[in-house]
Amino acid sequence: MGKIIVFCAVSDRGSMDYATSVFKNVDSPDGFMWNTMIRGFVRTMQVENVFEYFKKMQENGEKPDNFAFCFLIKVSGQLGSVLLGKQIHCSVVKHGFEDHVFVRNTLIHLYGLLKEIDIAQQLFEEMCSRNVVTWNVIIDCHVTCGNYNEGLGLFSRMRGCGVNFDDVTLVAVLAACSALGNLDFGRWIRRLVDNAGLGRNVMVLNSLIDMYAKCGQVAEAHKIFDESKERNLVTWNSMILGLATNGHASEALELFSTLLTEKLQTPNDVTFLGVLCACSHGGMVEKGRQYFDLMTKEYGIKPNIQHYGCVVDMLGRAGFVDEAYHFIKNMPLKCNAIVWRTLLAACRVHNNVELGEVVRRHLLELEPDHSSDYVLLVNMYAGAGQWRDVMNERHSMRARGVQKPMPGNSIVGIPL
Repeated sequence: MGKIIVFCAVSDRGSMDYATSVFKNVDSPDGFMWNTMIRGFVRTMQVENVFEYFKKMQENGEKPDNFAFCFLIKVSGQLGSVLLGKQIHCSVVKHGFEDHVFVRNTLIHLYGLLKEIDIAQQLFEEMCSRNVVTWNVIIDCHVTCGNYNEGLGLFSRMRGCGVNFDDVTLVAVLAACSALGNLDFGRWIRRLVDNAGLGRNVMVLNSLIDMYAKCGQVAEAHKIFDESKERNLVTWNSMILGLATNGHASEALELFSTLLTEKLQTPNDVTFLGVLCACSHGGMVEKGRQYFDLMTKEYGIKPNIQHYGCVVDMLGRAGFVDEAYHFIKNMPLKCNAIVWRTLLAACRVHNNVELGEVVRRHLLELEPDHSSDYVLLVNMYAGAGQWRDVMNERHSMRARGVQKPMPGNSIVGIPL
């Protein structure tokens, strides 16, 4: 019966309803069976059953172990509940599992997921024994929370402690390099990849392509792409998006065409995001319209706000600001401030003051004190020679206490 329960609870082809019916016929289930049921309820997000079986397990004389607590911690992360996470943390301490490395790693991951990075760091610092998973978790916590320099610093500290990294470590560190545009650190990581023999790991290669592309080194990204023995969809997406965002629109679309004609991978929403971005940067409006239709009608991909934003940017750059406005008004999704701001920027470039004022009213409802909107509107009025409106907007900025952002600030990490 144990094997049946494991299959039903763990496998995607299994059924928790069937696992439950089998479990009820077990006279004296052991801790492993209880944990398997809890794990299955976590996998299928049956939260009430997770805690019901956790309670029943103890009522039946089985003490929860490290696996049970890890499953409960995972549920807290899935629910995004800080309160629940702390309650389970207290239960972990009460049962004496706080120092168990597996449980502690899971707790660190939980607090990072909940953006409680200070608690995650404290739990990390208190550990006497850390494994590579511990380091990976805390580095990823910082990177996920946007503390990119801290993530790179922890990696350097990890190296100083003599802990060997793995592909998971490098993916997180390269993500930090990408976000910071820290090419020097990224190239140092590339050397570590080669020295460690991880040059064929597809996850690492995808991260390297993304890092080089985001640092503007398209040729280096393409070299890695061309030399990759194994490519998954993420590889193709990273290269297409990298080419698109660096102004190589034609090359990006050629790569997409190769992907389709040779049927190497089935494109997904991220693929089309890169394609639409290429059309936007390349001024290929008609192709952009065709690809947007292809995405929805041929592949059945439901566009998200980023896809709609790309189309608005594409139309706005090409001067079709009225069409972009009607496109937004007919969107099935609620438009966010970023997309409205994209259209406002287009109105400024093409001196469409009347539509710009309409767009500005929408932005005032969403983010009334965003400094960039005032700057765009002031520049639009100035371009049209409407100096009285320029003075009125500047007066409005002062009255609201809105500060114009200072240019030229950057954060650059230094590789060791």
